[in-house]
Amino acid sequence: MTLRITFLGTGAGGSIHRGHTAIAVECSDGTRVLLDASSGNTVTRSLAQLGMTVADFHQVLLSHTHADHMSGLPSVQLVHTRSSDDGPPLAVYGPDEVLEQAEGLCRILSPGLTVNRGGVMSAEGRQVMRWDPVRVGERAQIGESTFTFCFPADHILGAVGWVIESDGVRVVFSGDTRFNSTIAEVGKGARLLIHEAYSLDCDRELAIGAAHSTAGDAGRSAGKAGVDELIITHITNPFHENTQPLVDEARQYFPGAVSAAFDLQQLTVDS
Repeated sequence: MTLRITFLGTGAGGSIHRGHTAIAVECSDGTRVLLDASSGNTVTRSLAQLGMTVADFHQVLLSHTHADHMSGLPSVQLVHTRSSDDGPPLAVYGPDEVLEQAEGLCRILSPGLTVNRGGVMSAEGRQVMRWDPVRVGERAQIGESTFTFCFPADHILGAVGWVIESDGVRVVFSGDTRFNSTIAEVGKGARLLIHEAYSLDCDRELAIGAAHSTAGDAGRSAGKAGVDELIITHITNPFHENTQPLVDEARQYFPGAVSAAFDLQQLTVDS
């Protein structure tokens, strides 16, 4: 049993070299999920560069409301809707606080559509996007053998990380967060932890002030969770060309495989 992970964007909010955060997850039961929606057309453009299409992804898990993680949602919806006249609506999962902001975003950026508390309707009355509110820790079945749940992140109001489980394979996405002890709990038995890293430990106060983690924090979380592999993402501009310092610091606290993600990277995670 396998999951295929595709990093569509791996840059932090102020990135000028990388796309903003979005990850595509393809499960062995056929479920295809987007973790975050990046900004602009990063998702649709990155998928196209890899010979993929947003039409194949019917579910989006949002981690929080910052623009680099959510403002690409209207673009994803537009391409998803135009790909099929009778396909299912795009299902968007998140806590109430996140979905309320997503609703407001679509009211502003999608003026030709009808936006309400249930989702988004086309001018013809077809539902093209559906809000699926979730509670922290509440498992949701999103595929034949694929489940997900979110856990609290220490970032902004409503921010969460996500766990995806499919046919015995578990992957954890930290979301944007300061060091978060919950990651160690939800990471037990996980094959892979995808964790943000804003800076090195020597700039820890800078990271904490921005509500982010260091590479050392990512390594500590991976070590406490006992995952098999750690991939660092949400890369800031100083580390764009050389992510090795981030990797080296994380390795001080985690003995498993450590790497830093890059845009358009694809990998397979097996059980």
